[in-house]
Amino acid sequence: MKHRARKRFGQNFLTDAVIIDRIVAAINPKAGDKLVEIGPGHGALTKQLLPITGIMDVIELDRDLIPELQAFYTELGQLTVHQADALQFNFSQLSHEPKNLRVVGNLPYNISTPLIFHLLSQKDCINDMHFMLQKEVVERLSANPGDKNYGRLSVMAQYHCQVDYLFLVPPDAFQPQPKVDSAIVRLVPYAALPCVANNERLFADVVRQAFSQRRKTLRNTLKSLISAEQLSEQGISPQQRPEQLSVEEFVRIANHIDKI
Repeated sequence: MKHRARKRFGQNFLTDAVIIDRIVAAINPKAGDKLVEIGPGHGALTKQLLPITGIMDVIELDRDLIPELQAFYTELGQLTVHQADALQFNFSQLSHEPKNLRVVGNLPYNISTPLIFHLLSQKDCINDMHFMLQKEVVERLSANPGDKNYGRLSVMAQYHCQVDYLFLVPPDAFQPQPKVDSAIVRLVPYAALPCVANNERLFADVVRQAFSQRRKTLRNTLKSLISAEQLSEQGISPQQRPEQLSVEEFVRIANHIDKI
């Protein structure tokens, strides 16, 4: 029986050969790369990547897809299928060297943001990430300060990674067709952070609190952590809203609070 896409898994299977080729070109896989694919589905990307790298790990939640993956790709290379929830998966178990995993995937839209945060928490084992996401999520990831899409996800992703919006993917590239546009994004964790938070947990808390009421000024959203006078001493106007601040300015605030 033909597998039907399941809404609860957020399944939209990529079928457009031209788009698949563009994604593979963006990933630029090489023999021996330690590729990890999240949500391979019917293997549209897998069957293009596996013959090049010779070895892959794929993480698939839908157990009904696993026999197809295991059977179809036996002759293409060494494929290890993990029946697991990517949100709970320990990616570091696949890595024996720092920053050697290359993570790819057509991510379910309903879990894309928490999954990105989950991966950022394990960035020490990741070389780069290429994802298909809802266009709005890619716009948030890549937004600059002052942009309406700039928010907590932008700051946290850009603190850890170089973020590049690569290209748009229309709904008709999938079956079934989603009701939204998609886009491809590249995330490359920094070998050396451009600006360093002395306490990354505190930095994350500052960013979260600042954007919890994004229409309010920093004077109001951060008043439990830092005074208006102390913000001014750091060269940051307490009258600014959080979407006006750069990553470096959020780091500066967090590092000052850490010293108080």
